[in-house]
Amino acid sequence: MWRLALRTLKFRRTSFVATFLAMFLGAAIVIGCGGLMETGVRMAAEPQRLNGAPVVVTGEQTYDRTALTERHRIDPGLVREVARVQGVRTAVGDVSVPATVLKDGKPVTGKFASYGHGWASARLTPYTLAAGKTPVAGGEVVLDADLARRAGARPGSDVDIVVQGTVRRFQVSGIAEQRGDRDPDAAVFFTDDEARTLAGGRIDSIGVLPAPGTRTAAVADAVRAEVGDRAEVLTGERRGLAELPGTLSSKRTVVILAAVFGSSVVLIVMFGVASTLGLSLQQRAREMALLRAVGSTPQQLRRMILTETAVLSVGSVLLALLPGYAIGRLLFGVLTASGVVSSAIVYHAGWIPMAVGAVVTVLAAAGATRFAGRRAARTEPVAALAESTAGTRWFSVPRLLLALFFLANGIGLAVATATVMEDGPTLASTAGPASVLFCIGLALLAPGITKVMVALLRLPVRAFSGLSGQLALRNAATANVRMAGAVAPIVLLIGIATGTLYMQSTEDHVSRTSYDRNILADYVLDSTTGGFAPGVVDRVRATPGVAAASEFVTSRGFVDRTGDPDQVDLRGVSADGVRQSLDLPVVAGSLTGLRGDTVALSDKKAREYGVKVGDRLPMHLGDGTAVRPTVVALYTDNPKQEYLTLPAATLAPHTGDGLPHQILVRSARGGADVHERLAALAARVPGTELDDSSSLAGRNNQIQQILVSANYTIVAMIVGYAAITVVNTLVSVTRKRRAEFGLQRLTGATRAQVLGMLSVEGLLIGVVATVLGTVASATTIVPYSLVKSDSYLPSGSIGIYLAIVGGSLLLVFGATLLPSWRGMHSPAVETVKAA
Repeated sequence: MWRLALRTLKFRRTSFVATFLAMFLGAAIVIGCGGLMETGVRMAAEPQRLNGAPVVVTGEQTYDRTALTERHRIDPGLVREVARVQGVRTAVGDVSVPATVLKDGKPVTGKFASYGHGWASARLTPYTLAAGKTPVAGGEVVLDADLARRAGARPGSDVDIVVQGTVRRFQVSGIAEQRGDRDPDAAVFFTDDEARTLAGGRIDSIGVLPAPGTRTAAVADAVRAEVGDRAEVLTGERRGLAELPGTLSSKRTVVILAAVFGSSVVLIVMFGVASTLGLSLQQRAREMALLRAVGSTPQQLRRMILTETAVLSVGSVLLALLPGYAIGRLLFGVLTASGVVSSAIVYHAGWIPMAVGAVVTVLAAAGATRFAGRRAARTEPVAALAESTAGTRWFSVPRLLLALFFLANGIGLAVATATVMEDGPTLASTAGPASVLFCIGLALLAPGITKVMVALLRLPVRAFSGLSGQLALRNAATANVRMAGAVAPIVLLIGIATGTLYMQSTEDHVSRTSYDRNILADYVLDSTTGGFAPGVVDRVRATPGVAAASEFVTSRGFVDRTGDPDQVDLRGVSADGVRQSLDLPVVAGSLTGLRGDTVALSDKKAREYGVKVGDRLPMHLGDGTAVRPTVVALYTDNPKQEYLTLPAATLAPHTGDGLPHQILVRSARGGADVHERLAALAARVPGTELDDSSSLAGRNNQIQQILVSANYTIVAMIVGYAAITVVNTLVSVTRKRRAEFGLQRLTGATRAQVLGMLSVEGLLIGVVATVLGTVASATTIVPYSLVKSDSYLPSGSIGIYLAIVGGSLLLVFGATLLPSWRGMHSPAVETVKAA
């Protein structure tokens, strides 16, 4: 059987190319998604500034197993404790605070942001003094060489630096140069005491330098035992996470994205490989029947088919390893480019995603071989020859049960999306796969559905297509299994593309419109130098033509409750201007009470947490700090903007830079010159930009849609794979029918009539696939739109749907008419003889 299988592969190369291509591309895509999953699970980052420290101690970056979004600073007293640990040569505390150098009153901008640190931490990068001396007095700084060159500074000169929102003058005591090829942010070095004061008296991390001859792992274990649960100890490539506060919060996003699309890809690949291999075996039914007729046993045929499949699957998987790695890197590059995850995160693709891709491909091929080849192996020779001619049997109890399984799960996910899931980032994890499962279920029943739909279309086809239509209808009636094989992958293509693209367009529309309605301010002031000092908002309010101004801070925190804490969006505002800046219709209490340790929330959230005005709400802020603010107001719930509101002065110190980055401004009626006055004020505050409030809404929409490019990239890969499956299937079927076309021409049909017949068949395939694909996409679109916008119809242009359907029809006609037209260049007699 080995020799026979290899001979079959050799002499039926065209038949096996489609199967090999489906396996190869499927394995590559699964390996790529697996690499993305492994990267999200491991979530490691190469250190930049802390590269010289083999062990790094930093604040815990999770709360109750959920990643924090802000930096959790630690007690500087830990530096002394870590320094006393056996095996530690030196322990150096490190802080990072925004420090923007000015030149002629404007920020010096370079390749990287500018941050201030204590001089002792310069050795952790490492930086060395190239000129001048170290800072010893409070008014002295050392600049890195690139920053000094841009600012035109040298040892002994003065330089203006924005720290804590205020411009201060420092004397440059020295210039430092970095050793190595790392790319840390531009550095400003203060004295250690001043840097710690600017950071609020706490530190970010501790760089640990082991004693000579001491193993890094042993030192890390000893330090871990010393600090306990007060801090986290990082080694190796995870040290970089200490420089990227909030990065772990993207881990969940990457893992969910990889899991949702990875599972869909696995199903699609298994379906694509199985359908392509199954079609190849169906086309060889006559060959199998002849082998049975000359004495081959069912066991021998099964071994031959299994051997062929094994050779194809192993070869395709081996060749897919490198392209699979490249696809994973491409997906990861899209995520980093769109801001989903930091570019400092290391991409990982080890043996696990490789193995998963191999197993999926081999299992899909083995499953297809078992189900598609079993009938040819077990059927009696005479019956097999008859079946190979007719080719109409398709129904079986296992096929029906499998189809019902996929249909039921698709409907179940759709119902869960509409009734169980709340509006949030995990909504797509149930809505997206629903159409995939439903598509596969419909594809399994496609022969029967196709036969019924062709019967319904019989009258209009006859009325408008003449003889070509009659030939197409006769072929569709007698070869419904063959036509269903062409319909199935197009159903998958239309269903997935329509469902995903309209899901995204609905998300875009809802996010944009809901945020626009929530913002009442006319202008927004943005700080590019680390935030606004407390007095700036008072200067804005004093500007003629300004009716109200409110500081604006964004973060994420947790509300403590029984079970898992509820992660929520937090907004920091000023009590004096929030009512004119944000649309928060108060139903109890007053927003003017948002001062000090207070909070306001929606009436729906209040019922969920069991609190009312005057109660305390147990919370943890984005940096892990536990608070119990008093509820001072309840406002009407906005399902699309469910955030808790705190005083900006309370929330800002628990964010990365410690200051508000935006000020919302509402102009008074008749304030025609307010824009010019605000522009003049912005020019007097270094690093301040003025824009209208639509920029804030646009920025929020950008944050909401950071996954758009990643979604489109992965969907494009899935749709591309489905499109290749469509082309493989149609080209393979068309080439197999060359003898049929030759016979038609020998009996009097012209080339135009044959091509006309194929055009009508292609139109029938397109109509049936469009109807089924649209029905399948509804399992994603309808429940998602209901949750997002309380509408059965999605948001988005009808052009999206028309483009998907039009592209599918182009694939159908291109993959049938072009091979047929080329094939009919040969004489009809030779075509029939070659079959």
